[in-house]
Amino acid sequence: MTIDWSTAAWFLPFVVPITIWVAWSDMASMKIPNKAVLSLMTVFLVIGLIALPFDEYLWRWLHFVVILAVGFIFSSLGAMGAGDAKYAAAMAPFVALSDAAPFMYLLGATILAAFILHRLARASSIKDRFHSWESWTHKAFPMGFALAPALMFYLLIGLMG
Repeated sequence: MTIDWSTAAWFLPFVVPITIWVAWSDMASMKIPNKAVLSLMTVFLVIGLIALPFDEYLWRWLHFVVILAVGFIFSSLGAMGAGDAKYAAAMAPFVALSDAAPFMYLLGATILAAFILHRLARASSIKDRFHSWESWTHKAFPMGFALAPALMFYLLIGLMG
């Protein structure tokens, strides 16, 4: 991956709490709060100005527009939740264009791991501690549980150089 460690270091402390918020909220209520999406966008809006060269910063907003449009189409077709689409769009500017393909592999692995972990937890006594979580009984998978950590893992990989 081409993300450099200093860029990742700037973003990571702000992204981690939002990641936890999104994953927790999606598992508990099967919803990603708009405030979480706006918070992530605000982090990029402010910290991106410090962490990235200005021309790259501006180009990365195009990532947001493209993924928002694709997410809108998928959401309209019922292939993706609206919250998932909005959160994916908010994540997009954090990912360098040259890292798009490697990020998709990372996202795929994260989705697979999150799905397995969620289903194992659902089948175990852990769900008794969080008995009110909607994701235990909902037929859909809480994608925020996979999307959010994928961004965090991407930044951690960048931090490790």
